[in-house]
Amino acid sequence: MRFPMDVVLIFAISIASCQSSTKKNEPIAMERQLTNSPKTHALDNNDNFSPDGAYLCYDTRYMVFNTNLANCKSIEKVGISTGVETVLWEPESVSGENAAPGVAAVSYHPSQNKVVFIHGPQLEEVKTRGYYDIRNRNGAMVDGDGGGNLTVLDFRDVAIDRPTVPGAHRGGTHRHEFSKNGQRIGFTYDDYLLPEYGRTIGYMERHPEAPKGYEYYFSVLLRPVKSGTSKPGEIERAYGDSWIDSLGTKRAFIGKVRAENGIDYENSLFVAEIPESTDITTAFSGDVNTYPTPPKGVTIRRLTHSIHDEGIVRGSYDGRRIAYLSVDSKGVLQVFVIPVEGSDTSEDTVMRPKQVTHFDSNAGYVRWHPSNDWLFSISRGKVYASYVGDLSVFGKSILLTPDNLQREALVVSPDGKLLAYNVGVEDLTTSRTIDGHKEHEYLQIFTLSIEGLLEP
Repeated sequence: MRFPMDVVLIFAISIASCQSSTKKNEPIAMERQLTNSPKTHALDNNDNFSPDGAYLCYDTRYMVFNTNLANCKSIEKVGISTGVETVLWEPESVSGENAAPGVAAVSYHPSQNKVVFIHGPQLEEVKTRGYYDIRNRNGAMVDGDGGGNLTVLDFRDVAIDRPTVPGAHRGGTHRHEFSKNGQRIGFTYDDYLLPEYGRTIGYMERHPEAPKGYEYYFSVLLRPVKSGTSKPGEIERAYGDSWIDSLGTKRAFIGKVRAENGIDYENSLFVAEIPESTDITTAFSGDVNTYPTPPKGVTIRRLTHSIHDEGIVRGSYDGRRIAYLSVDSKGVLQVFVIPVEGSDTSEDTVMRPKQVTHFDSNAGYVRWHPSNDWLFSISRGKVYASYVGDLSVFGKSILLTPDNLQREALVVSPDGKLLAYNVGVEDLTTSRTIDGHKEHEYLQIFTLSIEGLLEP
């Protein structure tokens, strides 16, 4: 379905019973299609709201040739009150099976008018670096005013005749996320020199010893075990990571870990501890035969021993709890929470994971409300709010949207009054060819006003 910009969907929400009947003084949810232009507006489930809540940033993937991010052309923002779209970065590019540079997966800085995103090789670098690839990209930051002032954050060095330059990486960083204090940037990482190692997680921060010409010093947070060679309890792959506390001293993630039988794998929840005092320059950047290692003092702690934890994990605003997805006894993905210091092996039941939702279909796109008392998620395309405050009504879930749209990539405004998400909307007046097929559907941004709705 497609809705004009000036039309909102209004429907009643019954806080107590989740019934859809309208009553006097009942809270009203207002869903609005914010964008209409025939192009992708991919939120990608990142930190898409500007610090003042006035804009949403997005990328324009899936508009040229195929669905590879190599063919994504621009980073943009849209005004929430105006619907005006502004291009923030659109470099010269080449399209096709071999494409560059590729720009995507954008997030706002927590306090400045800047956005951070992945950036493949500039056209003048293709001859020496090659085309876009998951192991051939950097983090980049551009001003949010549309002036095009770009900074490449991390230095990439793939030399094989000497050790990697300290503070550089040898592959590609992805899904960059600032800690709430703006001091550290977390990301996933894929190595180019030793691709037999799986994806891992890392961070960077400004440092005077950063590689010449760059402000940020790079380090992995976990050295994974070479794929297929792990022993019980060892991690071969790390992903789904996110900052838990505002200082950037805890980064939770999902780890693919070898099971105790030495054969199977488990996907479980972990936390990387990075004290504020960590000296990032004690990390080893590696060489052609040696994978990078984290700085001294970084530790990894396992919270669950699940077979099937997944999704992007999310820390509460107070930094005390982690929300994540895991399968329930029926094999359905549900939302769970666990204290940051918790464990599923703890003798104290308060410190163990607790199931929040009980949907009949998989949950996804988990996000916290700034109050720390509510979690948002999507199931069957519908947005729910689930209460995780007072234990007497813990897990009560409220349906916030009707069931006529398939919603995804949920994000929450800084003040907690507005949700935004993507919906695929058909536009039969225009099309583009992707992977050899004519496509009429475009990812549009919808918003949902929830002010006054969340009362336990």
